[in-house]
Amino acid sequence: MVKFDFDTYSKNYIDEEIFSKNFNRKEEVFSKFNNSEMIGWTRKVDNSIIDEILSLRNEVKSNANCFVVVGIGGSYLGSKAINDIFSDYYEDSSFEIIYLGNNLSSKYIRDTLEYLKNKDFYVNVISKSGNTKEVEVSYELIKSLMNEKYSEEEKRKRIIITTDSNSGKLREEVKKFNYRSFVIPSDIGGRYSLITPAHLLPLSFKLDIKKLVNGFYSGLELKDEAMYYASIRKSLFDTGKYIENYSVYEENFNYFLEWLKQLFAESEGKDFKGIFPVSTIGTRDLHSLGQFIQEGNPVIFETFIKVLNVTDFKYENRRLDEINNIVLDSVVQAHIKSGVCCNIIEVSEIDEESIGLLCAFFMLSAAYSGYLFDVNPFNQPGVEVYKECLRNNL
Repeated sequence: MVKFDFDTYSKNYIDEEIFSKNFNRKEEVFSKFNNSEMIGWTRKVDNSIIDEILSLRNEVKSNANCFVVVGIGGSYLGSKAINDIFSDYYEDSSFEIIYLGNNLSSKYIRDTLEYLKNKDFYVNVISKSGNTKEVEVSYELIKSLMNEKYSEEEKRKRIIITTDSNSGKLREEVKKFNYRSFVIPSDIGGRYSLITPAHLLPLSFKLDIKKLVNGFYSGLELKDEAMYYASIRKSLFDTGKYIENYSVYEENFNYFLEWLKQLFAESEGKDFKGIFPVSTIGTRDLHSLGQFIQEGNPVIFETFIKVLNVTDFKYENRRLDEINNIVLDSVVQAHIKSGVCCNIIEVSEIDEESIGLLCAFFMLSAAYSGYLFDVNPFNQPGVEVYKECLRNNL
């Protein structure tokens, strides 16, 4: 269950006239959203796709001890974020999920490939465009390693490509070598691709993806709540709050915040507009950034994700997760006293339905926020410029 509190700690810091002006654009925003050609993520996933994913998961688990995900940005952050939420910190390593392609660090890539020499693995290469340099580099290098480890027939079985249905280098690879593949639909952008094979396949090893998808569908019903949150954000921006700090007090939500930052930054940050998203993990960052947030330049507002019922582990006869949340509540109180607006989203239990719902809520909010800023929330022209500059320089 997820509960939203956008009033208790924020109402006194929002200009009601400005908020009403933004929220009253609801019908306009909903109309633009519903008429967009990039909302394929709001339709239901075909059951045959989920069945195919689950069948492949069983095959991988029977024939390998490692699954390598090669992707960057919207092609990996969603699955990395949710897998981390459902992982223990020190798990049995009889089966691992390893991520490559999300950087060009020579040491990280070299060390990962060295580690994989002693592993039996499958590779899932994910890129909608099929021309992302980071993914291309890691794919070519891991393919070279597979040439040393496996026969052509075995390699063909162990490479899975998730990309556009018709175009791009990766689709050409599928056609040339007859690799198994999944499609990222043309009407779904990378950062909105959570409920597609790009993420459902890597997620299938850790959790029940059917429950996740059902929770996501429930979250898509939260249109008014998402618009309310988007209007609060825009109203705060209109009164000089240009930075939003996403904060959670559970370490395994770290990549969830990374996913949030990409979702909002790429959806809003264009035409020299948008709110700059940052993130903090409590209580760690409370002892580094907390002072600035509380009493520094007053351009920040916050959205806290408060997670309940994490474990029943105790310290001095009190549940430690309850103590952790008392710290969070105390921080909110202190920040409010300093004039920092705080929104609270409460997750009562970590389960697939709740996380799926939370993701859908944020995806709707990001899209609506883009329209409130009068930008297209589904493109990323700056990223395309960077890619072109990189191609010219290499």
